[in-house]
Amino acid sequence: MEDWIYILNPNKDTLDGEPSDKETVRRLAHEEPELDLWLSRRNRMSKGDRLWFFFSAPQSAIAAVAEIDGVPYEDPEDPEFSYRVEVTLLPDPTDALYDSPVSREELGLGQVRSVQKVKPEALPVLLARAGL
Repeated sequence: MEDWIYILNPNKDTLDGEPSDKETVRRLAHEEPELDLWLSRRNRMSKGDRLWFFFSAPQSAIAAVAEIDGVPYEDPEDPEFSYRVEVTLLPDPTDALYDSPVSREELGLGQVRSVQKVKPEALPVLLARAGL
């Protein structure tokens, strides 16, 4: 199992036309947890991997988590974002992270890319805060 960080900029990104802020993602975790997300490139994700949502504003922190439902696939109809991945938000861990997000400093993040692997030293903090 691998752990990935997925960067969301609430001022720029949307989820099916809705703001991608932590309040929206938390609500979706309870009401419509299945998401189809875009990727800028094909990552080596596998079914069962975790995807941690890093919100870049207003506070840079991880405040939601999902499980990856299958490997990323190519979407030839969307040349700007030609890869996609299906995930399911985890309601209880997302609630826990919403209440106690993991900051950029705690993650040891330097340069932030759209998707990147979680650093091994940051994983225990994420798992503890999510109650996993």
